[in-house]
Amino acid sequence: MKKNNVIYWISTVIVSLMMLFSAYLYLTSDEVKAAFVHLGFPSYFRVELAIAKILGAIVLLVPAVPIRLKEFAYFGFAVTFISAFIAHTTSGDPTKVAAGPLIFLAVLIVSFIGLSITSEK
Repeated sequence: MKKNNVIYWISTVIVSLMMLFSAYLYLTSDEVKAAFVHLGFPSYFRVELAIAKILGAIVLLVPAVPIRLKEFAYFGFAVTFISAFIAHTTSGDPTKVAAGPLIFLAVLIVSFIGLSITSEK
């Protein structure tokens, strides 16, 4: 059981830190702003997505948050990763750029499975 708990927390922290870092870049980086234009998204979507990523990361990291709310965060992040993969693929970005969101989707899935295992009683 302890091993599952460690795997859960490592994968959760990785996903959460990545989401917080990307939210920071969404709000501060001119390159990321240009990337959103390249992908065809309006500027306000970048800000909304940054706020959602911050809130989702907090929800995943705070143990006192109800599991049902955590499940919504997992779903939102999964949709974000899948949408990012589709957006990068359809805009002609290199495979290594498009594959990034799928790698984090895999880590997210590990975290979600860990949540399911550690929350069983």
